[in-house]
Amino acid sequence: MNRRQVLWAGGGIGAAALLAACGGGDESSSKSPSEKNEKPRKGGTLRVGALGRASAVTRDPHGTQTNESDYLIISLVHDTLTVPGARPNTAPRLAASWTPSDDLKTWRFTLAEGATFHDGTPVTAEDVVWSLKRLRNTPSGASRLPGIKPGNIKAEGTGTVVLVSDYPNAELPQLTRLTTFVLKKDTADKDLGKAPGTGPFKLDWFRSGNARLVRNEDWYGGDVLLDAIEVKIFESPQAMANALLAGQIDVASNVGAVAARTAERREDVQVVRRPNDMAMPIVMRTADGPFADPKVREALRLAVDREAMVKQVLSGYGTVGNDILGTGDPAYAKDIAQRTRDLARAKSLLDEAGFDLSRTYELLTTEDISGLAESATLFASQVREAGIKVKVVKQESATFWDRTWLKGDLYTTYWGTNDSVVFFASKTMVSDSGQNEAGWKNTAFDAAYRKAMGTKDTAERAKVLRELQRIEHDESGYLLWGMADGIDLAAAAVRGLPTLPGYGRVQLQSAWLAR
Repeated sequence: MNRRQVLWAGGGIGAAALLAACGGGDESSSKSPSEKNEKPRKGGTLRVGALGRASAVTRDPHGTQTNESDYLIISLVHDTLTVPGARPNTAPRLAASWTPSDDLKTWRFTLAEGATFHDGTPVTAEDVVWSLKRLRNTPSGASRLPGIKPGNIKAEGTGTVVLVSDYPNAELPQLTRLTTFVLKKDTADKDLGKAPGTGPFKLDWFRSGNARLVRNEDWYGGDVLLDAIEVKIFESPQAMANALLAGQIDVASNVGAVAARTAERREDVQVVRRPNDMAMPIVMRTADGPFADPKVREALRLAVDREAMVKQVLSGYGTVGNDILGTGDPAYAKDIAQRTRDLARAKSLLDEAGFDLSRTYELLTTEDISGLAESATLFASQVREAGIKVKVVKQESATFWDRTWLKGDLYTTYWGTNDSVVFFASKTMVSDSGQNEAGWKNTAFDAAYRKAMGTKDTAERAKVLRELQRIEHDESGYLLWGMADGIDLAAAAVRGLPTLPGYGRVQLQSAWLAR
């Protein structure tokens, strides 16, 4: 599974993105001041700009979508079983409800009544089972549905899908938010681009990454207000922002802080911010090397001026981090004391650890997303005040992900999903994780994770998750200095854009036009 597949599995995007913006469902749509007394109206075509390259276009819902434009189109045409919510952070979609067994290994998902494909064919459990097995057999499927073997995905009658995990998993429904797009059983690969979906919009036409989608009048999920959505592909955030300012599109998605600063001075443009959208932590290898000593890692965390990082790198469009990934999770432990800069303590810890201050240490980074390389440069400047000499080395994207990611002693990384503590624990921190970025092995953390996944009571699980986060905060290889906001620009007439982080950024069924 390559890095871009990992990012998409979590809701992020690869090299073309500036800041991978995220959003949510109906309950989280944005409201402008003028909208408070407005009644949503039906009709109109929303023109949406999305990042991508024509050479990287894919039509496979279970493939690797490196284009934001492809992911947007696929997500509007094809439904997943669940979608992000506010509280809890998993809400129903094609699966109307779900129930676990007492041991939390077997989950039964009941399909929504009245769900049909765009050709009028009812959605059955067999369609879902076939789709999930197809997903599970892709190169990235094992990570998207961890612990679920293809043989343990079964239909129970026409309206129930049964998933059996190899181990207790209290958060299994959360995994079905990602890319569990449902196709008709036995859809041929050659027909993927025109296969009917179950989503709020139907494909009208598709050309070189651009598409027109029309309202699905029979969508089981509720009323869809827009007549159509037109998706236009852009290769750069700057070009997309310019198109918005010129009135050529209505929404510039994932456009970033630079464009937002300009747009905030214009009364005819809305800036839509999605808090906790992207994490850009610095990874310190714990398995071996110069940062294996916990005292050294703590020293680096204490040497960082987090407020300055957010202000300078993110232009203030973000929030300070506390070295715990999953800040948008309702279970995020806000009561763990915020780590702040303490250069005296940092120097003391380095002395206790016998850290070699005569050496210059390389911090490897890429320019995959806006602000990433800049964060590395500012970090290097800040830790120099504690006596640590760091040289920033920029690598080409392919080189970085092939040679540095999962292997480097000190490097930047980024994740476009930041609404789940469990997601990061399972993907990047338990000892046997396939994407253990820091090479971290901690028996207490592993035990806390297993206990949380096997705890059915929500309140009790929250306590265990807090302990898991405390261990991460104190001992992991992550230095999470801040989280970037996701940013869209929108014309003055646009209403109802999503605001939650995660896969929900592409949930536009509640959007409407006040004109």
